[in-house]
Amino acid sequence: MTVSSMNPQKNGNEFRADTILEVRGLKKYFPIRSGFLRRATSYVKAVDGINLFVKQGETLGLVGESGCGKTTAGRTIIRLLEPTEGEIFFKDRNQGWIDLAKMSRYDLMPVRSQIQIIFQDPNSSLDPRMTVERIVGEPLRINHTVPRSEVKDRIAELLRVVGLRPEYMSRYPHAFSGGQRQRIGIARALALNPSLVICDEPVSALDVSIQAQVLNLLEELQERLNFTYIFVAHDLSVVEHISDRVAVMYVGKMVELAQTSELYMQPLHPYTEALMAAVPKPDPLRRDRPIKLPGEVASPANPPSGCYFHPRCRYAKEICAIETPEFREVKPDHFASCHFAGELQLRGVLG
Repeated sequence: MTVSSMNPQKNGNEFRADTILEVRGLKKYFPIRSGFLRRATSYVKAVDGINLFVKQGETLGLVGESGCGKTTAGRTIIRLLEPTEGEIFFKDRNQGWIDLAKMSRYDLMPVRSQIQIIFQDPNSSLDPRMTVERIVGEPLRINHTVPRSEVKDRIAELLRVVGLRPEYMSRYPHAFSGGQRQRIGIARALALNPSLVICDEPVSALDVSIQAQVLNLLEELQERLNFTYIFVAHDLSVVEHISDRVAVMYVGKMVELAQTSELYMQPLHPYTEALMAAVPKPDPLRRDRPIKLPGEVASPANPPSGCYFHPRCRYAKEICAIETPEFREVKPDHFASCHFAGELQLRGVLG
């Protein structure tokens, strides 16, 4: 395999030199079954052909309103959900570039230690019948990454790293606060020293003060251990704070991907403009009105023709209802899926 510069849609086994993950045409459809024989009559297109790439050591924010498919995308990338179609290229430490989408569960086992996930709700992601020692130590024992005699020392080290005391090892999850439980989940995800960590809304269930602590912890760990994050969230202020680049999803499709500062200041897609207009401004003298989108979010089970966003877009023209826009590089490293990207004068957070 050769290494060269590419956009996220390019075919063939060529990759950016600085990337660790490249997703091409990823789809995840859930069947809708009906009738006596429970046959699939239609599909919910939760993820509908997305393209993205993640650079080594960066944080890629993945945003969109509830139901847009961002969590499903993250879980499909890590193969907690089986992809319907597409390619998931990951830069393995030992094998180089591999396609996770085409690997069997047996072949995936040695790779899973390099890709971990932090779940949204620490209350449901931690087994209430297991102590902290068993929760954090389970990945170590299953993967045999450290000798059995050193497992307890490794657990104690992980707890210190995430700001918890080693004496907590004998306690159960119910004895901790929400923020502490999320720290336990982070310690478990970091136990195998992964290359890529998917953070599935890790702070949305926490109080604001605890959110700041967890975000600062994630940034500190990334700087110290050179982790790469995919940060799934719907809080645009949090995403702006932690992300190097941001990808925006709408009804299962990727609509924009760019550097955080550029996307927030100069969006190229009308949906991104509407999201940016909804970000609260820390200035009591400003009276910017949010952009009111008409209608409802399209159903992923019955999406509209052409551009999925066109029924709600104030810039839509006839072509938008007929032809699906290409996800293309409009500016250097700034991708958008809009027929008129680059032509429209859209306002960002400070626009």
